[in-house]
Amino acid sequence: MKHILCYGDSNTWGLIAGTTRRYPVEKRWTGLLQRLLGFENAHVIEEGLCGRTCAFEDASRLYRNGMTMLPFLLETHAPLDMIVLMLGTNDCKTAYHASSAEIGEHISFLLQLVRETAPETKILLLSPIFLGDEVWKAEFDPEFDKWSVTLSKQLRDEYRRIAQQTGSGFLAASDYAQASAVDMEHLDEAGHAALAQALYVAIKSMFEMELTDENR
Repeated sequence: MKHILCYGDSNTWGLIAGTTRRYPVEKRWTGLLQRLLGFENAHVIEEGLCGRTCAFEDASRLYRNGMTMLPFLLETHAPLDMIVLMLGTNDCKTAYHASSAEIGEHISFLLQLVRETAPETKILLLSPIFLGDEVWKAEFDPEFDKWSVTLSKQLRDEYRRIAQQTGSGFLAASDYAQASAVDMEHLDEAGHAALAQALYVAIKSMFEMELTDENR
């Protein structure tokens, strides 16, 4: 059995757009991925947290710094066969004044932490979905601005480059899903399903797993 840690933000937690609630486990991409892989083949571990960043401290919420929590969780869930890492959306908030290169440096450090803490663990790095073009408006999320939208789109190439340099697996979530029109920020049910299917294919390939059709 493969133990797979999914480390991310609200789109891993499963926040329902426009609410403070989360999708039930059977509709979250993590839960869907578990079903696709099969309970006899894999244990998918959810570690999503709303507002989590790659490295920045949130002035209003504790424990959002991804660098601080990751070593703790790697040890908590050890031994791990894979970590699926999808962070970066919250780093695009205007409060952090980040560039794609800076966010990339933080992602690289997270990957280094994995290598040092759990060297046998495979890494699948995901660039997040793009922010919606109007996410910065008052009715959506004014913690972002117009530049945040551009920045979110730059992360795909930045993460792909980092994955190639570090020998990590890579998948662009934005190639398979988009932000809900409800809040311009979070996955809808269709997005969760599409991302789960894409991850299933990628993970199966990385592990060269032979899974039966009954797991689909």
